[in-house]
Amino acid sequence: MKTHHDTLEHFLFEDSFNQTMPIRGNLVRLNQTQQQALQHQSLPARLKQVLGELMAASTLLSSTLKMEGALILQLQSKGAIPLLVVECNSDLTLRATAKWDADREAEIATSDFLSLVKNGHFVITLDPTEGEAYQGIVPIEGESIAEMLQNYMLRSQQIDTTLWLQSDGENAAGMLLQKLPNVAENDVDAWNRLNYLANTVTPEELNNLSAKTLLTRLFSEENVRLFEPRATQFKCSCNKNKVGNMLRMLGAEEVNSILEELENIEVLCDFCQKQYLFDAVDAAALFVPVSALGGSSTVN
Repeated sequence: MKTHHDTLEHFLFEDSFNQTMPIRGNLVRLNQTQQQALQHQSLPARLKQVLGELMAASTLLSSTLKMEGALILQLQSKGAIPLLVVECNSDLTLRATAKWDADREAEIATSDFLSLVKNGHFVITLDPTEGEAYQGIVPIEGESIAEMLQNYMLRSQQIDTTLWLQSDGENAAGMLLQKLPNVAENDVDAWNRLNYLANTVTPEELNNLSAKTLLTRLFSEENVRLFEPRATQFKCSCNKNKVGNMLRMLGAEEVNSILEELENIEVLCDFCQKQYLFDAVDAAALFVPVSALGGSSTVN
């Protein structure tokens, strides 16, 4: 029986002198969050399982950032799964989607994950509320979502990070351990010891046990300080203004050409499947200068 749903819980380790050790951890459970994020999309069970792991990973990593904004994980490839996208915001709202080759559904169900995303790369974007976005692009290294992200964190960020991820397609869970950089270590064996203990976790424990019970079971001889849980939820950030901006980037000539052929432009959000309609009047308004709408003035 599950005891915690849709929460992220942060924890720290302390030494025998109650001093904080330079190792932090996070636990996440995504139940309704994953189900609601994917309920409007027609996806194979295997793809839901992979997206669940990616959602758990994005939540774990997002909570380690000192940033207001979004962490976006994209896996792009030339395999049977050309695109996986998960977005996690600093308020722990998530959305996710995927593009896949419907003619290769049987292959997706039976093949190992690495073969499905061959010749691909990971794109990790930090999009702060204020300031410029940062994007890192790395080759796919590893046979699982966890291994790929661990390699990225070590090679690109120089931060030792270990992830344990689990998803059955309906519910997802994960745990993260991270070694804080540039912090003095009194217990030099702590990182190896804690990872050794954490590696004993099972998918059933990860998904079903409360954070307190799980951490006590894994780290029975360690001092662990557990913080209050934070709620996660599905939320799509799409709106008509954003869709309009996308159409504006196509240019008036292209937009008018589409309208001549179809009369209305229909745009479907990949994440929530909400439909946005633009007729000729809506489209014309996209290309009216702001000053003509009374949106700017000059003060002498």
